Amino acid sequence: MFKKDNLYFPTKEFQKRAVISDPKIYQRALKDPVKFWESLAKELFWFKIWEKTFEHNPPYFKWFLGGKINITSNIFENNKLSWDKIKNKHAIIWEPEPIDEKPRILTYGELFKEVCKFANALKKLGVKKGDTVGIYLPLIPEALISMLACARIGAVHSVVFSAFSAQALKIRLQITEAKVLITADGYYRRGKIVNLKEAADEAIKDTKIEKVIVVKRGGHEIYFNKKRDLWFHELVEKENEFCDPEIMDSEDLFFILFTSGTTGIPKGCMHVCGGYTVQAYWTGKWIFDMHENEILWCTSDVGWITGHTYVVYSPLLNGISTLIYEGAPDFPIADRWAQILEKHKVTIFYTAPTAIRMFEKMNGKIGQRYEFKNLRLLGSVGEPIDEDAWNWYFKNVGKERCPIVDTWWQTETGGILITSLPGIGPFKPAHVGLPFPGIKVDILNEKGDPCKVGEKGNLVILPPFSPGMLRG
Repeated sequence: MFKKDNLYFPTKEFQKRAVISDPKIYQRALKDPVKFWESLAKELFWFKIWEKTFEHNPPYFKWFLGGKINITSNIFENNKLSWDKIKNKHAIIWEPEPIDEKPRILTYGELFKEVCKFANALKKLGVKKGDTVGIYLPLIPEALISMLACARIGAVHSVVFSAFSAQALKIRLQITEAKVLITADGYYRRGKIVNLKEAADEAIKDTKIEKVIVVKRGGHEIYFNKKRDLWFHELVEKENEFCDPEIMDSEDLFFILFTSGTTGIPKGCMHVCGGYTVQAYWTGKWIFDMHENEILWCTSDVGWITGHTYVVYSPLLNGISTLIYEGAPDFPIADRWAQILEKHKVTIFYTAPTAIRMFEKMNGKIGQRYEFKNLRLLGSVGEPIDEDAWNWYFKNVGKERCPIVDTWWQTETGGILITSLPGIGPFKPAHVGLPFPGIKVDILNEKGDPCKVGEKGNLVILPPFSPGMLRG
């Protein structure tokens, strides 16, 4: 990175290697956004190409009408990098909280088998296309396996953050009318086992849950209803290692993810198969400059949209390695997060400003203790980042060489909509940058008129929107 005035730009060396480095991409994309997204969508695997690219009947819109797809086919057997190239590559790297416990690594080939086995098990339980499955799991490999297994058979997953209360889980299960819940006995947090099953048992009262699948993680004693509860490991033990993908319509419901509910009743955002797959693949590839040997650590939980898109689907669609960590980033030592970056040779680090400020407060001399030689790109998400935190992150973690993609998006958008592309820039501390190519935005006042320069207003996403935005 080099600095000019108060702006930062990628070096010529970074630009030369970048996936996308031509600033003319913005003009080309805005000239005809529908044609632009259509050209990107054609790069992925479809069982059947769409008949119509975009349809807008306000307030509703659809993308890739008539197209047939399954996101797991694009992750596994029809991955754009080729199955032969990725099947022995690390897909998931799991770091447990206890330091004396070994990490668990799954190659793409191993992950595919686990996904198919669990998908077959779900089908035997009567789960079919369009059914909603609740997932209430910590950051363990089975969380990703469960999501992918649902996607494989066309079931709609609804993931709930494992730190949410029983009441919060209950509300979401009642709204989605899920009949199957996947949870764990517990998980580690700051050296203690959190009894997740206890919360799940309380939550399913007065819901339509018929079966509870339990992952054994904590190993502690739990209440187990033999008529209702099933152990995950026993369920998949003898299952077939291949499961045919359900052929999904582009506009079929893929998953429901609820907003936090801090301002009222939580709202379930409905995302669909085709548009989400396209947006997840390309935003990850361009914004995080994903080359085939990357190791991405996005610190989000899978219970949030950041976890859905940039822990699970985008990195796996791009055939790279995604790292997940079970515990607190400062446990049992303040620089646990830094040790993980070094230990696993992470190349892309995506975290929140709150975490960055915590790192700064606890690790004032972190830059002297760690070199982070493998890191080449940083990201910020979840809230605005202030200039002091940006500068500390850039200097002490990025070593003044790593671009910082400061990203704006939310549950409703499905993927990142505004940020500077790392191979193009520019980057300005505490500023998100430009809309992603093909995304039209404006700032409007309360009357719906464009604001003048310097005037505050409402950020508005304009048609044709983005393919991965919510449908309801």
